[in-house]
Amino acid sequence: MEIVWVCLVCLAASTIGGICGVGGGVLIKPVLDAAGVMSVSTLSFLSGLTVLTMACVNVFRSRKSKELDGKRSIPLGLGAAAGGVSGKFLFDLIKRSVGNDRLVGAIQAIVLGIMVLGTLLYVVNREKIRSRDLQSPAAAVGIGLALGIASSFLGIGGGPMNLAVLYYFFSMDTKKAAINSILVILLSQTASLIFSVASGTVPPFDGGMLIAMAGAGALGGYLSSQLHKKLSAALTDRLFIGLLIVILLICVYNAIRMLGA
Repeated sequence: MEIVWVCLVCLAASTIGGICGVGGGVLIKPVLDAAGVMSVSTLSFLSGLTVLTMACVNVFRSRKSKELDGKRSIPLGLGAAAGGVSGKFLFDLIKRSVGNDRLVGAIQAIVLGIMVLGTLLYVVNREKIRSRDLQSPAAAVGIGLALGIASSFLGIGGGPMNLAVLYYFFSMDTKKAAINSILVILLSQTASLIFSVASGTVPPFDGGMLIAMAGAGALGGYLSSQLHKKLSAALTDRLFIGLLIVILLICVYNAIRMLGA
C-alpha cells in the first residue's frame, strides 16, 4: 500500500512540476519527508531519479519546441551539469560533517523554504520589478551552475527558484521559462547521478520503489508535456503560485518536525 501512495505522490508532483517547470522533486521531497517513508539520503537520491525520468520524457517530447532557446539553454544546461556534481558533493560533505540524517533534512527544509518564500515574493511582485535580458553565454553558464548546485543539494531535482531566475535574468515568459527549467533539471540531475555512482555514494534503496517512482516520473513527464501545450501562461502562473504556497507550508512543517525530533 505504501508503494502505491508514493507512486501517486510522484505522479501528481511530476505532472504539476513539469507544467510549472519546477521538476516535481520540490513536491516529492518535502511531502515524503513529512510522511517519513524512507531516510533523507535515500529519498534525496530517489527523488532526483524520479525527476530525471520526468525531465527526459518532457525534454524529448519538447525537443522541437520554439520555446527552447538554444543560445541560452545550452550554456544554462552545461552550467547546471557542473552544478549538479557540486551540489551532490556539498550534500555528502554536510552529511558527513553533521552525522545526523534528520538534521540534514531539517537544513534542506529550511533552505528550500527560504528559497520558496523569496520566489513567491518575486512572482507576486514581478510586474513591478524590471527584468533583464542577458545574452552572454558565460552569464548563462554561471546562472546554470548556481541553479544546479541548489537543486542537487536539496535533492529536489529542480526548484521554483529556476523560474524566478529565468524570469528575471532572461525576461522569459512563464511557458518558455518552464521548458528551459526542465532542461536545466535534466542535465543537473544526470551529472548528479553520474557523480553518485562514480563516487560510490549511492544510498541503500529498494529496487521496487525505484522502478515505481521512476515510472511515475516518466508518466508525469508525458502528461505534463501534453498539458503544457494546452494551458495558458496566466493559468500556469496561478498554478505555480498555489504550488509555492503548498511547498512553503510543508517546508515549515518538516523543519519543525525534524528539529524537534
